[in-house]
Amino acid sequence: MRCAALALLVTLAAAPPASRAQAQGQSAEERFRNLPPEQQEELRRRYREMQQLPADERQRIQENLARLNRMAPDEHARVDENYRRFLGMPPEQRQQVLQQWQRFRSLSPQEREKLRESLRQVMGAAPDQRRQILENMERWERMTPEQREEARQRFREQRQERRQERQEQRRERKEERRDRHLEQKERLRRH
Repeated sequence: MRCAALALLVTLAAAPPASRAQAQGQSAEERFRNLPPEQQEELRRRYREMQQLPADERQRIQENLARLNRMAPDEHARVDENYRRFLGMPPEQRQQVLQQWQRFRSLSPQEREKLRESLRQVMGAAPDQRRQILENMERWERMTPEQREEARQRFREQRQERRQERQEQRRERKEERRDRHLEQKERLRRH
């Protein structure tokens, strides 16, 4: 049902900007009557679907629609363009997008912000680095849970090895400094 609710919201919001501007002075009924019959039927169908949603879900959709209607024209145009791209995707890809969206919505606000920050970092990376990050993400998505755990374990082991190497290098540098200091001391004592 949530997919239908999302589709309803996007359908209602996807009216071309010109028709939205023209419709400002019309009542909802007049705007509906001016739609082609197939669009009227589609809206009736989606309305029936929406009425079957829980009240809190309907409320959330209405709030989102109101927020969408308050958007500046350029923001609304971006939403329209995203919707058109979404519709242009193959059905399985659209389903995947909706599933990802649901996963995102189920995150805590802190987790969402962390994810947004990670996305900003990826998008701000150099093109070659961004390509490599995205390839790694795709590879990670294709892994089974067991393969992911193995990869995590290898990563932890590599991190521990690097930590030990750094500690060894610090210890060696410290010994070198101590040896130089002792040599200088010995030279000074001889003179």
